[in-house]
Amino acid sequence: MQAETRPDWLTVLPPRGGSYEDLKELFRDLGLHTVCEEAHCPNVHECWTGGTATLMLMGDVCSRACRFCMVTPGRPGGVLDELEPENVSLALSRMGLSYVVLTSVDRDDLPDGGASHLAKTVRLVKERMPGLLVEILIPDFQNDLDALRTIVDSRPDVIAHNIETTLSLTSKVRDPRASYWQSLSVLKNIKKLNCRVYSKSSIMVGLGENEEEVSQAMVHLRNAGVDFLTVGQYLRPSKRHLRVEEYISLEQFERYRQIGVSLGFRYVASGPLVRSSYRAGEFYIRSVIKSDNLSGDIPA
Repeated sequence: MQAETRPDWLTVLPPRGGSYEDLKELFRDLGLHTVCEEAHCPNVHECWTGGTATLMLMGDVCSRACRFCMVTPGRPGGVLDELEPENVSLALSRMGLSYVVLTSVDRDDLPDGGASHLAKTVRLVKERMPGLLVEILIPDFQNDLDALRTIVDSRPDVIAHNIETTLSLTSKVRDPRASYWQSLSVLKNIKKLNCRVYSKSSIMVGLGENEEEVSQAMVHLRNAGVDFLTVGQYLRPSKRHLRVEEYISLEQFERYRQIGVSLGFRYVASGPLVRSSYRAGEFYIRSVIKSDNLSGDIPA
């Protein structure tokens, strides 16, 4: 479908009322940021009225400037909110969740990329809510193995890192410091450090890629041991960002889901409004993890 014609299925309700307002006030009071707001996620209404949200750690200024992302690029200046891990665990204890996603901006200005700060947050959340499943969506840390080990050792249930797009489009879409092969190496190293942790990645479509390129990216992700995959429509957050080259049909999204399943992913969420942090997907992933825990299985 041509990019000029926005399909009806991409119509999204504006955020309003109920849990949305309650959560917005809670996050504001504790000085916390959410990727739901910063990245203008189209699912913010569904997730927040359902009592879930994805918290964005280490501030709202990213040290990188990817051409698809609405998060503000700039120079964070080495500053971190030392109270953030405690405030995040406090906020989550008030939300009554069973599954949460923690993510962050890139912080190339910090010696470890912020890995120790993220790991501290995961540990505090786990200590306060032992039954809560925690997914953390991490930067690439410039593929620093010590930084990755710090994250893995904090024992999140799922570690996600997004390749974002296909090999041929990476240089056009992502910051020059983020490479396709580096991201795949990060995902592979996560499994090397702990084969029992679940890993996850995400691909945006509608940027000019074709099915063969997306299939190739899926093969590369499976070869890196990735368990869970999301595929979603790229939506242009502003006129200064990359334009949408194509609105992918519902049939093609189903085709991508089928390809992913055939390659052996434990779960594939594929659809126009699917994002890396996706409430319906997290519900299914939660059931996979609990089932594996009962059976004693480990990720492939």
